[in-house]
Amino acid sequence: MSTKSKAKGTAAEREVVRYLQNWWPAAERRALSGNKDKGDVAGIPGVVVEVKAAATQLIGPWQRETLVEMENAGAARCMLVVKRPYKSVPQWDAWLPIDHLPPELRYYPAAAEGHLMWVRMDLFLAVAVLRAPRL
Repeated sequence: MSTKSKAKGTAAEREVVRYLQNWWPAAERRALSGNKDKGDVAGIPGVVVEVKAAATQLIGPWQRETLVEMENAGAARCMLVVKRPYKSVPQWDAWLPIDHLPPELRYYPAAAEGHLMWVRMDLFLAVAVLRAPRL
């Protein structure tokens, strides 16, 4: 990874942390933790947040990375945040596994049985979903 792309990723992480601190004041950038990465944002209990800012979008591999980090952290939920050029942070894409949504918002097509599905929404809505009481 080049210095320029690393700086771009770090800047995106800082922007997401600043936004999330509106609801989770303890949110902060997580220090690098070697091969047992636990996501890019700490301070949101039970949630792993992975932030990506890349010209080439690799959603599938990033989703798999986010799930590994959730397992490493022992968290119950996770969110992948992907920067959208020329959009404000609340409008960036947020991907959540469908199982992390409230039951009334879940939809399982028959063809998807046995496969983990992800749902894309903007970060503004994802924050509301993560803050909603778990049933």
